[in-house]
Amino acid sequence: MQIPFLSFSSQHHPIREEVLAAIARVYDSQWYVLGQSVTDFEAAYAAFNQVENCIGVANGLDALHLSLIALNIGPGDEVIVPSNTYIATWLAVSFVGATPVPVEPNAATYNLDPALIEAAITPRTKAIMPVHLYGQACEMTAIMDIARRHNLVVVEDNAQAQGATADGGVTGSFGNANGTSFYPGKNLGALGDGGAITTNDAEVAQRLRSLRNYGSQKKYYNEVIGYNSRLDELQAAVLSVKLPYLPDWTAQRQQVAARYTELLAGVEGLQLPIVAAGSTHVYHLYVVRTARRDALQQHLTAQGIGTLIHYPVPPHLQQAYAHLQMTAGQYPIAEELAATSLSLPMWPGMTEEHVLVVAEAVRSFFN
Repeated sequence: MQIPFLSFSSQHHPIREEVLAAIARVYDSQWYVLGQSVTDFEAAYAAFNQVENCIGVANGLDALHLSLIALNIGPGDEVIVPSNTYIATWLAVSFVGATPVPVEPNAATYNLDPALIEAAITPRTKAIMPVHLYGQACEMTAIMDIARRHNLVVVEDNAQAQGATADGGVTGSFGNANGTSFYPGKNLGALGDGGAITTNDAEVAQRLRSLRNYGSQKKYYNEVIGYNSRLDELQAAVLSVKLPYLPDWTAQRQQVAARYTELLAGVEGLQLPIVAAGSTHVYHLYVVRTARRDALQQHLTAQGIGTLIHYPVPPHLQQAYAHLQMTAGQYPIAEELAATSLSLPMWPGMTEEHVLVVAEAVRSFFN
């Protein structure tokens, strides 16, 4: 049996007519940029995320970048970031001229370790950017407490955890401004790039609406130097169709993850995901760890099972950040995660047979 790492079929096929009808409405409206579809989706996603404001932008990186600008982070400032994350988190900091300051994760959950944050704070620190990695919520109560004590702003990177919760609050609702991505592979994915910023701060929201649109709130009148980063009308229409299905798709992901965990429990040499107390996990990815990662991946590939490595090189060892002069061994947890992590197939609509085949293939490797 061929099992892809990711398949959209079970999500997209049942809603095909709804999506095509939504696209047709945009086509027929003859209004294609910042129209009613974006307005409607922003309202719906704000409600889903339990915030007052949602600002649709072109992609997840822009969401983080513009959030930092709106919160007045710039040259000379430092921003605390996870040592293990997709590089977009760091790039957003670099785009505003600030310096990313890595902090190691909790080795069990892979998320930013609150116990290590305060040691990294200096007089130049202005923000913390927690990443809800792989779909698990960070320990946001502790992170927000640290931010308040040190007068720092928080920008959540919520690209992988739409709908996850921490101590009862929804990810993307804790920080001062929070970015998410609607890249097609995300739990809530568009049919191309897309992103959004969520915030309860009306002034920040107003600033962001201007920043995404050339620094303008009224056509041809530009208050600030802005950007062209607007969620597309067509993508917003598609996302509005998909959003009501997200809770069910999330439940399916969680059911698949539970079966993986049940079937793979006790395999010697294989570490399974651990969910932190008070947090929920929406399983954007189901990531296992083993010192024999590359051999396991080859074994699964040979049996027709797709996998991916998230992420093979941590940001501090990327050539893009050579100027920061960080060295191998400086962030050992991030480096170990990069060397040992493997993402198994995970998508809504995976059948019991799919999960059994993957689990048996993994077990056969270790046996």
